[in-house]
Amino acid sequence: MYRLRINGLAVLFVVLFASCGFADLRPVEVSTSPGKSDMVLSGEYSPVSITFNTEMIRKEAENLLLVSSDMGMVDGDLSWNGNTLTFVPAAGWSAGTRYVLGLSGLARSVDGREIRLERNISFFAINRCAPPLVTWHSPADGESVSVNGLCIQMRFSGVMDRTAVESAFSADGMGDKCYEWADDDSLLTIIPDKTLSPWTMYRWTLKTTAKSADGVPLPKVFSAVFCTDLDRLLPEVSAVYPVLAAAGRWIPTGGSLEDGLGPGLGIAVEFNKPMADAAFRSLRFEPSLTGRTEKLSEKSMVFIPARDPEPEVAYTLIVSGDAKDTEGLKIGSDYRRVFIADIPYLRIMSINTSSIEVYSNSNSILPVLVSEADGGLVRFTVHFSLPFTEEAKQKTALMISLTPFFPMSLDPIALRFVSWISDDRLSMEWERLIAGTSDEKHYYRLNFPGGRGGINNGGGMYFQQDISLYMEAL
Repeated sequence: MYRLRINGLAVLFVVLFASCGFADLRPVEVSTSPGKSDMVLSGEYSPVSITFNTEMIRKEAENLLLVSSDMGMVDGDLSWNGNTLTFVPAAGWSAGTRYVLGLSGLARSVDGREIRLERNISFFAINRCAPPLVTWHSPADGESVSVNGLCIQMRFSGVMDRTAVESAFSADGMGDKCYEWADDDSLLTIIPDKTLSPWTMYRWTLKTTAKSADGVPLPKVFSAVFCTDLDRLLPEVSAVYPVLAAAGRWIPTGGSLEDGLGPGLGIAVEFNKPMADAAFRSLRFEPSLTGRTEKLSEKSMVFIPARDPEPEVAYTLIVSGDAKDTEGLKIGSDYRRVFIADIPYLRIMSINTSSIEVYSNSNSILPVLVSEADGGLVRFTVHFSLPFTEEAKQKTALMISLTPFFPMSLDPIALRFVSWISDDRLSMEWERLIAGTSDEKHYYRLNFPGGRGGINNGGGMYFQQDISLYMEAL
């Protein structure tokens, strides 16, 4: 009886205390959406929420709610609808990503009741597809590579979103790129628009904004470095020599550039390794030598002069130090080679008149006997320093002239006979010359045109300049 009476009084005390507003011992109840772990939200901006069964001090209640993923805390907007606190992500949910709705801490209701929560609810948005991974890439991290045909390849664990992946890719110093997809969009090849620089370190990065075809982003940033230093051999000129065109090919003559570059020959230049196309335009001469350059192979070229080099002139063949090989490596400094073409000037060795051989220089005076019985006939033979071709012989005979010089009143003369005794000896007969007297000497000028437009032996040799000799008619 005593125990019952005490219990009844206690109950009566609690009821009276509550009815007078001293304390409300009812618990604050909480429900969440999603209500259980591993649920999938339907949309990119689907809200998560926490609902209280009473009005809360909002600031304290807001401090309870945290949303996170493996990438860190998720930013979003909080709003109230009655006693329901709603969270919407600022950037939207990422498909396939595991998020955690965390409730942690102490909050009070407006009527003074307290609630302490420690609760974590995991959830997904849009789908629960596994995140994509880069399962392989080339070049490997830290690999030394060649710049020739260089491309970056990545293989993914699944089908990817092309636009998202291409936007997420970056490479330091690579410039514009071309993207090619294969294997149902799981293999990506990235081709630089321009050849990369040799001996340079490059880094590429694929950010987490890259997504699979299901919209699931990469779980982490993928990155690697490679160096274009596989080829460490610097290019250089390995040989320069004369070549002869025969049957559509250029054949080495066996001579050296310094003493074997004859008329009609080309100049071959060889490198120690394959060169870029621009390197075959890096050849020049001082003084200038006109002509064209043809590529013979990946490692050689030939210079074809538009005309033979000038005789007795020292030329310098120069290959620019900026010439690059196929890797982009430069020679470094100009390659120079000095040479004098083996192309002598044509000379007159002697002129034989009336069985008297006279060695001549320009402006020399040569005595010649005039045969008045034969109509003022003069005969002489010219000995040239080089042989003439048949075609050149015919042209040469017509280019040599003998004209009255002093006095101006002398009658014109004519060529009567011309004959080549040998390839380098020309015999000529002129008539109507008049012999001089002791009181009046008669002179005639014998002229041989020089220069490239003058007498040519047919092999590219010519007189350096006009040669004029004076004949005294006796």
